[in-house]
Amino acid sequence: MSRTAMLPDITLATLPAGSLLDGYVRQQAYVDCFAADVAGTVTLGQLITAFYNSRVFRFERWLLGALLGKTASNADVARLASAEVERFSAWTVEARQDHQILLCDFQGRTRSWLMVQPNAQGTRVYFGSAVVKPGDPLFRLLLGFHRSYSRALLKSAVKALA
Repeated sequence: MSRTAMLPDITLATLPAGSLLDGYVRQQAYVDCFAADVAGTVTLGQLITAFYNSRVFRFERWLLGALLGKTASNADVARLASAEVERFSAWTVEARQDHQILLCDFQGRTRSWLMVQPNAQGTRVYFGSAVVKPGDPLFRLLLGFHRSYSRALLKSAVKALA
């Protein structure tokens, strides 16, 4: 069996109580939440590092740098993970707690959220998004891609954590 085959499933999940995305649910924004259970203890800093340095996200980092000048290095990821910075590439930290972080894109249209939560298997890791104006026809057109890409992003981070 390959190592990839042993990775946990990425599931569409309900937002956990106290999620930093709760306010966007109340605002009727589009909100999604994906989760996976991983063995062992994972800190928020470890999840941030695994997520933003993952194979899938590195391409997005390159694209944001090439097209928008919103660069991010591995050192920038480390500074975000250790709570040393409030800005990262195309995002600003909107809120942060010991176990979760919420980032706002530079245009204020979307939010990205990561969270860790201990459980019986080790740690449940979460990745979610909010789209502030979900009625945009382009968003509706790209929703299927967004969901698939979100799963791929979290799966790539989980693989890096394994």
